[in-house]
Amino acid sequence: MEAKKDVFIACESSFNKADIVILGAGFDSTTTYRPGARFAPAAIRRESYSIETFSPYQNKDLADLKVCDTADLELPISDTKKTLKAIQNGIEKVLKSNKFPLLIGGEHLVTLGAVRAVLNKHPDICIVHFDAHADLRDDYLSDKLSHSTVMRRCFEELNSQQIFQFGIRSGEKQEFEFAKNLIFMTRFNFDNIEHTLQLIKGKRVYFTVDMDVLDPSQFPGTGTPEAGGVSFLDLLAATKTVFDTCDVVAFDMVELNPMVDPSGISTSLSCKYLREVLLYIGESLK
Repeated sequence: MEAKKDVFIACESSFNKADIVILGAGFDSTTTYRPGARFAPAAIRRESYSIETFSPYQNKDLADLKVCDTADLELPISDTKKTLKAIQNGIEKVLKSNKFPLLIGGEHLVTLGAVRAVLNKHPDICIVHFDAHADLRDDYLSDKLSHSTVMRRCFEELNSQQIFQFGIRSGEKQEFEFAKNLIFMTRFNFDNIEHTLQLIKGKRVYFTVDMDVLDPSQFPGTGTPEAGGVSFLDLLAATKTVFDTCDVVAFDMVELNPMVDPSGISTSLSCKYLREVLLYIGESLK
């Protein structure tokens, strides 16, 4: 049977039969530098056919999983609050069906809608956050809803010390001061991630990965590139540690901007990373 080219490679299961459900959130209306992340879900699906379904890193094949790619959510992108609600509704539908939701952004603010949905089912979740940026501003140009404020808004939703950040290398002084006593932050890399995550071993986790955690020499296709990032292999190893240590109940991957990388390297890397994540999720659901 011919593969469907409008879904991520090998993710052609029906919603009812699937264990994992992919949703796209093509939204970038609060992007503060270079817009274009709204085109990432479509680019990832399209370019996924340039990679294999088999992972030599894990000796597993994506074709052995039951994954449904439901395409992009319909989002009123000119209305941020309505967009977040639409994302929340989409994730809630997946969770109510007892399936694992995987969200592809879009800019990082899409995480807030998904976190709200997960909190309705799992009010005790922690958040593990890979990113170059702290995203802890209280506002950006007086706007409380921005991709640069998303972790601050998530913190308020959780209302406790349950956010674990890794790879952070950019932010205002006030963000780092806010984080000092309220956020578990590891700057620049994934040092001691195994030890840090022991604090939440076995707990339910929302896992969000901003792809600009990678060094722009490997991943130039993002709206706000920051020098000094991690490597792809570092990211894979750290991601495996999260899935091995925690009970991950939802995942998102955000901030690919295919429009600023005409080489396609960043999109191809995103496809490969998503394949590995899907296989980690599949293993965790056994």
